[in-house]
Amino acid sequence: MLALAFLARLDRHRRQTTFCPSLGTARRPRAGTLPVIDRPDDAHLVSAAQAGDRQALEKLLRLHYDRLYAVCRRLTGNDADAADAAQETMIALVRNLHRFDGRSLFSTWAYRVAVNASLDELRRRRRRPEPRAVGGDVTGGGERSGQRSSDEVGGPAGKIASFESDVDNRLEIDAALCLVPDDFRAAVVLRDLCTLDYAEIGEVLGIPVGTVRSRISRGRALLATLLVAAGETGPTGGNPPPSPQRPTSQP
Repeated sequence: MLALAFLARLDRHRRQTTFCPSLGTARRPRAGTLPVIDRPDDAHLVSAAQAGDRQALEKLLRLHYDRLYAVCRRLTGNDADAADAAQETMIALVRNLHRFDGRSLFSTWAYRVAVNASLDELRRRRRRPEPRAVGGDVTGGGERSGQRSSDEVGGPAGKIASFESDVDNRLEIDAALCLVPDDFRAAVVLRDLCTLDYAEIGEVLGIPVGTVRSRISRGRALLATLLVAAGETGPTGGNPPPSPQRPTSQP
């Protein structure tokens, strides 16, 4: 199938690049957001792909893959499930492209497919048994970024320490997002990662704009609470804070 062949080629290409799944793409205009693809070009590629142009279809998928993978990564919370959700997204886009009527932007439609694929993957994951972690420090017992020695400030060592700190921050966000109810998480990710406006998010999720605003507000508030709690645990470990009460996902 074309989608699977594309994914195989893309996987080989990604192994030769600095693509970072946690960030979404190797190049970003500013931290925490995804680059904006030239949307007028989408319409031309969609039209050509619907007419049977395989190169146009592959280019269309390639243009959007990183952004869609990033959405899947933030929603599912780990690389393996994100890869599965992204693969299902690509397959669904290819299978259903003939149904796309252009009444919305292709990117909006693609985001909707990616969100649905990610939520389906989360439902499958919850039906699987959860492996239990065996005791020990997952960080390997070494010093954390908050315990750097003076010779790590500045120079190559300082850059490495800064990178490790950035990774820690991303991991904390990923872990906190996993505790946010799915409906709230999807709205927050589409707004803060994909920078969609409220109307676009409503179109992706199939909900009114007022509900979008409510979910984003409540999702951000819960995420902030979780991140503060994670920070209070301290860089050297200790007992984690108790799990917060998960609010209903209804607006």
